[in-house]
Amino acid sequence: MVTGASSGIGAAYAERLASDGWDLMIVARRVERLDQLAARLRDAHGVDVESIGADLSAASGLGRVCEAVAAAPVEMLVNNAGLAHYMPFVELPPSKARELLEVNVAAFVLLSRAAAPGMVERASGAIINVASLLAFSGAAQEPFLPKRAVYAATKSFVVTFTELLAAELQPLGVQVQLVCPGVVRSEFHTRQGMDVSSVPRMEPHDVVRASLTDLARGVLVSVPGLSDTDALAEVQAANAGLLRAARVAELPARYAGS
Repeated sequence: MVTGASSGIGAAYAERLASDGWDLMIVARRVERLDQLAARLRDAHGVDVESIGADLSAASGLGRVCEAVAAAPVEMLVNNAGLAHYMPFVELPPSKARELLEVNVAAFVLLSRAAAPGMVERASGAIINVASLLAFSGAAQEPFLPKRAVYAATKSFVVTFTELLAAELQPLGVQVQLVCPGVVRSEFHTRQGMDVSSVPRMEPHDVVRASLTDLARGVLVSVPGLSDTDALAEVQAANAGLLRAARVAELPARYAGS
């Protein structure tokens, strides 16, 4: 199953997996475009493709897709559907804030929960969670970065969720991967009226190629644009060091007399 499959990275996953011989369930809100993709993949690759039109921000839509996952022998789940709604937090309508939480957080958790038991029972399968490089941008204030308080926080959630889920499921024969692309050539930004034509943009199929290559190599965190993977190792080491250093029972000396 691939969510957010009607365009961009999701469509690229569907194209690549179909070409590799996978039967697919593809999910998106734009039903007409989804059906066109399904027909094209069937004709081009001779695989079975079921299109499921669903709004993952709605409980009914998410519930229906979770039921489809739980009922099928899903061997790979690609949680790719996502929203941004870049804007200052005080201007973000509550309805859009909730939509971000439902699509970028709840859908990842509940679809993974629907897929994992069957994978564990078969001792095989993979869950790929597509986050964003902005998951690591919390303290960054560069002027080219969008207003992203909720979006970046949801992607940071996906990072932690995926890393911990991987630790639980890997001994049970299930692989879990986190993918953190930078800016990708797709409709993701243009649908929000953003001009990113001057920004380096990776092609969706290259993101997918990196993801599936890393999956085959057993790489947990796939950052397609990262040349030096030591940078990621340094972040992980710093987080572990902070966790160890702050596990104390008394306040440090800097608080004396306050």
